[in-house]
Amino acid sequence: MPPRRFQALLFDLDGTLVDTRLDFAALRGELGFPEGIGLLEHLETLPPEQASHARRVIHRHEMAGAEAATWIDGAEALLAALRRHGVPTAILTRNSRAAVARTDQVLGLPVDLILTREDCAPKPHPEGLLRIADRLRLVPAECLYVGDFVYDLQAARNAGMAAGLLLNGGNGQFADQADLVVGHLVELLDHTAYS
Repeated sequence: MPPRRFQALLFDLDGTLVDTRLDFAALRGELGFPEGIGLLEHLETLPPEQASHARRVIHRHEMAGAEAATWIDGAEALLAALRRHGVPTAILTRNSRAAVARTDQVLGLPVDLILTREDCAPKPHPEGLLRIADRLRLVPAECLYVGDFVYDLQAARNAGMAAGLLLNGGNGQFADQADLVVGHLVELLDHTAYS
């Protein structure tokens, strides 16, 4: 059976297209944040002064990660091929706008649109993906959103998109929640309507 083909490929950023070496365990440790709840979600439960301090710490870690950003294997080649074939692409990330802007300066992110946590409700909320679909005039059901974490898969499902998982050696437990699982980004070329 031939692979399903999509009109557009949308991506998470950190851990999917780029490696910023963000150490979430160290970040949680420095802030005293509990396991099992997202950093942004826990941040919303804090009193204002504590939340302000936490935001500064998160910003410092994200900016250091952005400065050190490198491509995930195959990401740069995939994005270049998608651009050549006219496949719409976008990034939806829980990272900050400032960190993403710095990552873009370091690597150059050749996509049509990027939305960050300041632009919409954070994943797994579908707002960002639906906004991307609207801005790029895409039909959500014809889009594949690819990420490396359960929030990515949930956001895709919540938006009526197919959910793609890029395996990384530590996220296989999410595979049963994905519509498509790949071990390498270049495999996604077989899933575009233009390949």
